[in-house]
Amino acid sequence: MIRKAFKMKLFDGMAEEYERRHNALWPEVKEMIKSHGGSNYSIFLDKETNILYGYIEIADPELWAKSRSTETCWKWWGYMADLMETNPDTSPVSIPLTEVFHLD
Repeated sequence: MIRKAFKMKLFDGMAEEYERRHNALWPEVKEMIKSHGGSNYSIFLDKETNILYGYIEIADPELWAKSRSTETCWKWWGYMADLMETNPDTSPVSIPLTEVFHLD
């Protein structure tokens, strides 16, 4: 299992809506994540900065990379684009974080 962490940024005042939408995560998004080898996925919010910190474990980087090309992924990104910083194609601006320590 490969651990991945990343950060994203919410627009001011959007934390409550971001959480609401994730609490009602579409079943097809859950299935897409799992079918592309993703598990143990969490997102944390720093309320002082509106920075989101994501953590996911993936089985295979090549399989996980394919999730980006699914219709489900692009629909979800479009749905979330009004809440957070995005790239011109509506994918979230996502900055990888470097693991510096891990303890099992």
